[in-house]
Amino acid sequence: MIETGFHEQPLGRCRLPQILSPIVAGAAFMFFAIDANAATVVKTFSGWTLYSEAAQQQICFLASPPTETQPAGLKRDPALLYVSAWPKEGVRSEVSVKLGFPVRKATEPTVSVTGPGVTGPGNAAPPSFRMFVKDDRAFVTDATQELKLLEAMKKGTRLVVQATSERGTVVTDTFSLAGVSAGLQALAGGCQ
Repeated sequence: MIETGFHEQPLGRCRLPQILSPIVAGAAFMFFAIDANAATVVKTFSGWTLYSEAAQQQICFLASPPTETQPAGLKRDPALLYVSAWPKEGVRSEVSVKLGFPVRKATEPTVSVTGPGVTGPGNAAPPSFRMFVKDDRAFVTDATQELKLLEAMKKGTRLVVQATSERGTVVTDTFSLAGVSAGLQALAGGCQ
């Protein structure tokens, strides 16, 4: 069973990057305020599970644990990759990562997607996307880049998140993207 991580504290009074709209910031607050027991498993797509919660407002999300973590044996809370939707707030697919550890100040986690169909401009190496952190969670810094990340996820085979812990350990989590395209379709069509 995947821990949804909803029992974590709400975002509260954090300063989100100015790029994010107040609607997205409000939706993110709602996402973290939900009780884990209120989420219902809708369907599983390979390593991805679609959840739904409708007590406060309709909220749906895909979640997947990493398939590999480096360094191995790291002591931390479970990591999860999320794609979330709050239709009433106009949020269709927000990517976030529960890192499971505090991140070193003045560092930015990055996420990249690899696979045969994923390249940067002019067949360059796959793009890397910057993230900002609130507590042990990371969010894509720029909404436009988030859309590009989602498109890369549909074409890729692996997603890699790299972050530096408060203690200075560089942590790399690798997530399988098998099933994410079907999961994203279900998220878009089933969360009204």
